[in-house]
Amino acid sequence: MPTMLIVMIVGSVAFAFWSAGRGAAERAEVLGREACSAAGVQLLDQTVHVMGMRLYRGDDGWLGWERTFRFDYSRDGEDRHAGRLVLRGGRMISFVGPVDQTI
Repeated sequence: MPTMLIVMIVGSVAFAFWSAGRGAAERAEVLGREACSAAGVQLLDQTVHVMGMRLYRGDDGWLGWERTFRFDYSRDGEDRHAGRLVLRGGRMISFVGPVDQTI
């Protein structure tokens, strides 16, 4: 009986971690797509890829995950450039990628 309880707790923690990671990836994809649209470039592969994760301590003292995502974009359909964005929780704290050329 205690073994089953431990397995259920570990499974719940693993599912919560996976679910939070998927949510962050979906948020990063939306932010990358919006940035590419605003800059007038094409988001390639229609997705973002996680490059790394690390723990951080927020202003409130709680630990959280900082996730770094990579995405590719093209200005004319023939070139390929890499962009990067960093999320802490659901908030973007860093962005390197396409910028609006009309400014």
